[in-house]
Amino acid sequence: MPSPTRSRKRERIEARLSAEQKALIERAAQLRGCSVSEYLVRSAQDAAERDIRDHDIITLSARDSQVFIEALLAPQPADAALRAAARDYRARWRAGDA
Repeated sequence: MPSPTRSRKRERIEARLSAEQKALIERAAQLRGCSVSEYLVRSAQDAAERDIRDHDIITLSARDSQVFIEALLAPQPADAALRAAARDYRARWRAGDA
C-alpha cells in the first residue's frame, strides 16, 4: 500500500494567511529546498501525526493507570510460570548474569 505522501494527490485544502505568515512560510520552504505546498503538507502531516500520537499516549496512560491501580488493590496470586521466572531471575542475579 503506498504511503499517504506518495499516493496520487487528489484532495485540496485552502487557507488564508497574513502577509507575514506567508513570507515566513516561503522563507522556511526556501531553506528546506522545497516548494511552499510541499513544505505546508510535510509540516501539517508531521503536526497531525504528533498530535494524534500525543492524544493516544494520554488516552492509553489514563486507561493503563486504572488497570495498574486495580492490580495493586486486588493482586492476583503468582502462578507457576511467574514463580519459575522469579527463581530463574534470582539464580541469574546470583551468578552475575543479570
